[in-house]
Amino acid sequence: MLQFSKFVLTRAMLAGVTLVIISFVVFTLMELVPGDCAERYLAFKNTQGSGISVADIENERRRLGLDQPFIQRWGLWIVNAFRGEFGESCILRVDIAQLLGTKFWLSLGICLASLVLAYAIAIPVGIISAATNNAFLDNGLKFVSYLGLAMPNFLLALMIMLVSTIYFGDTLTGLFSKEYRDAQWSVDKFIDLLKHAWLPIFILGWSATAFALQTVRALMSDEIGKLYVTAAAARGVYGRQLLWRYPARHALGPIVNSLGFDLNRIFNELPIVALILTLTDAGALLIEALARSNDQQLAGAIIFLLTGSIVMLNFLTDVLLSLLDPRIRKSILA
Repeated sequence: MLQFSKFVLTRAMLAGVTLVIISFVVFTLMELVPGDCAERYLAFKNTQGSGISVADIENERRRLGLDQPFIQRWGLWIVNAFRGEFGESCILRVDIAQLLGTKFWLSLGICLASLVLAYAIAIPVGIISAATNNAFLDNGLKFVSYLGLAMPNFLLALMIMLVSTIYFGDTLTGLFSKEYRDAQWSVDKFIDLLKHAWLPIFILGWSATAFALQTVRALMSDEIGKLYVTAAAARGVYGRQLLWRYPARHALGPIVNSLGFDLNRIFNELPIVALILTLTDAGALLIEALARSNDQQLAGAIIFLLTGSIVMLNFLTDVLLSLLDPRIRKSILA
């Protein structure tokens, strides 16, 4: 128990250090964009017909604290970020935490649900594909997985929308019906969300399932041929008991360890899917901040929250792996 506690404490410290490094990288990239927040905002106001002078820019820069040294501003930003405060949006001039509201958590929930869907399908199907002697079944499963890897998520979204519009008269866009879009959270609003969220979850889980299926199949195929599996079969262990107790137990370790990577890959695909399905979530806000308004404060907040979620997921998977395999916690403390 003491060794496990030391392992968890060590991994928590490493996760904290990782978050600090990530915050420095994100903040530095925000600073490297030409023109600071005061200049971009006042330039935006100038396009709206407002007369802006050099004195106005300097006053705005002092108000935002942009005249302070870089390290001091980064230190203040990271302290506030750990408290969930990211200041004002550079262009929209509203509190970023208020602007994001539930949008980021909706996006994270959709991505996590897609991840769960992908592995709920990929693990049993990948094991079956690796263990089966039926060539037709194996080739059929491989064809489906190759199709998932070859067909982009946005193309699948467009195909589903087209079919739904032509045959059912519904574009399947958005996360809420009109009457619930600006309403307070309630049981009815949550049910309405579930009625709409299945489509982005399915689309984002499409390629993730195919990728995970290929990975599970490859790892299982490698483990099934090893001597310890043959020895277990010689002792009379067979069928599902043999697969789950021996090759699957060893093959799923790398799968659990890759959850953070897969979550990052799913979120990377979310913005373009959000644009196609007109989702009002953090993915759409990220595209707006990066490609249209150049709102680096908003983009930096979303990226930091995403990377923080990935670091936390990696921490939890490391703890889970240490429970499944004691050798992992011994190796990091060696």
